[in-house]
Amino acid sequence: MNTIALWELAALAGAALLVGFSKTAVSGANTVSLAIFAAVLPARESTGVLLPLLIVGDVLAVFTYRRHAHWATLWRLLPAVAVGVVAGWAFMLWADDAAVRVSIGAILLFMAAVTVWRRRTGADGAAAGQPAGGAGGRAKAGSYGALGGFTTMVANAGGPVMSLYLISSGFRKLGFLGTSAWFFFIVNVCKVPFSVGLGLIDGDSLKLDAGLALFVIPGAILGKLCVDRIDQLLFERLVIAATVVGGLQLLLR
Repeated sequence: MNTIALWELAALAGAALLVGFSKTAVSGANTVSLAIFAAVLPARESTGVLLPLLIVGDVLAVFTYRRHAHWATLWRLLPAVAVGVVAGWAFMLWADDAAVRVSIGAILLFMAAVTVWRRRTGADGAAAGQPAGGAGGRAKAGSYGALGGFTTMVANAGGPVMSLYLISSGFRKLGFLGTSAWFFFIVNVCKVPFSVGLGLIDGDSLKLDAGLALFVIPGAILGKLCVDRIDQLLFERLVIAATVVGGLQLLLR
């Protein structure tokens, strides 16, 4: 990290700005940030640098949308997410940079394709803000939750998976943003001990975070100002598009 060029620092600063924007406006856009971090830094180390910045963004998002969380959905998701986080930690014990990039890129593209297919065939007909119940709803929450936990542990890429789950469950913008804000605040804080144990967070990474965190705040403010101007259909399309772009960037690097 001591050899980062000026243009690379500028790219990381732009990605940090996008972290803040994604937390208060378009969650799936965070895949672009993780792709930039993985391009400038080694893929494994980039996850350790990005995690504290995501937590800064989570705090800002919780403060902004704290009243709009759907807690029944959170309790439904968290057990499966915990399983996915542990699986991701085990994967990171042996995975190299190439394995991280290819695995996450493939998962993102697969989840985007599944979501588009479900919406076109009418498979996702949940009422706005109310995820499907019953065995089908539990199975769906379990599969998305496990994938979300795995991808968030491996590459901080749980945002697109959870975004696709919330969209496919019929969440509108405020419910979407409030639920995802609390979800990722809880999950990202719980990931810190795992990342420290893997050597992904250390003194050097935190020094870089201290400077980059200054760019997360204006990004979050910009996202809050923009979110009310984005209609629901455009909002959903932006989430899916950002997921596809991020997945392609990881696969084609």
